[in-house]
Amino acid sequence: MQTVSVPLGERAYDVRIASGLLDRAAEYCLPLIPGKRALLVSDQTVYALYGQRLTEALTAAGVRVAAVTFPPGEASKSLATYEKILQAAAAVPLTGGDAFVALGGGVTGDLTGFAAATYHRGIRFMQVPTTLLAAVDSSVGGKTGVNLPAGKNLVGAFWQPRLVLCDPDLLQTLAPARYADGLAECLKYGVLWDEALFSQLEQGALFRVTEEQTARCVELKRDVVLLDERDGGQRQLLNLGHTIGHAIEQSSGYAVSHGAAVGLGMLLMARLFCPAIAGRLARALEANGLPTQLHLSLTQVAEALTQDKKRVGGEITLVVPQQIGQCELRKLPVAEVQNLLCSVEAKEEMA
Repeated sequence: MQTVSVPLGERAYDVRIASGLLDRAAEYCLPLIPGKRALLVSDQTVYALYGQRLTEALTAAGVRVAAVTFPPGEASKSLATYEKILQAAAAVPLTGGDAFVALGGGVTGDLTGFAAATYHRGIRFMQVPTTLLAAVDSSVGGKTGVNLPAGKNLVGAFWQPRLVLCDPDLLQTLAPARYADGLAECLKYGVLWDEALFSQLEQGALFRVTEEQTARCVELKRDVVLLDERDGGQRQLLNLGHTIGHAIEQSSGYAVSHGAAVGLGMLLMARLFCPAIAGRLARALEANGLPTQLHLSLTQVAEALTQDKKRVGGEITLVVPQQIGQCELRKLPVAEVQNLLCSVEAKEEMA
């Protein structure tokens, strides 16, 4: 088993990575649920695959488990679903010694964490990620929230989980495109801080990310979260590819998946600010089943940047690659970034 500790004082927790953890969940969850009641939150597809197994594992240890489900997909990351989760928690009822348990990908984790952060002004929650993206990225670090029609993640809170259990066996039911979404985040960590990790993955790691590589991604995120838990400085480096990626997602009506959008966002940043790595990055994306061409108007994507939650006045902070393994934060006027994107479209280039 790989274990990555996140030492945040009273909010400290472990990320455990090993096959078979789903059926052993009670061993690690039970000490964190003194009230012995839990609300299992999952989308309908994931619940049909794994919900009963997790429920049985917790129930056998004496935890009373209720469940709430919702349709899969980004459209469910909404205030309406958030309210549904809160109503289900109140019906149990969950109290301070109880917990939410998120079983699923990033949408489920973000929704559950936000519900946990606000129900009774904050109760504990655990994450059991079922996607590579959630395992290496979104389940760690405490960012939670929901979307509004105006933009992605515009409502949320910082609320750390009490435990993350990553069982690689749960990734075997993922479609290749969904697995590739997580590979975009793995490549992101390589571009940011670890050229060796990037080199391991760039030839194509589809369905072959190891427990050690997963742990390395979690360690890299852990380290920057410890430096900047509230995203006021260096943690913003984790937004590599995300600023433009979120605008791509929104402009597509979320038809472009998060990982694909992040990959395209990284590639655009490379082409605009570090052309020397653009070809290598494009080849790495292709080798891992990720697109390198965007079939959307970049003018429309540029317009969506005005809704980015990280915008401060007329400026936005971009993560600009310098080389593989090194990036920097750069504040630019939103209008300048929009003009840069439009210039790319004018050249009819994206590969």
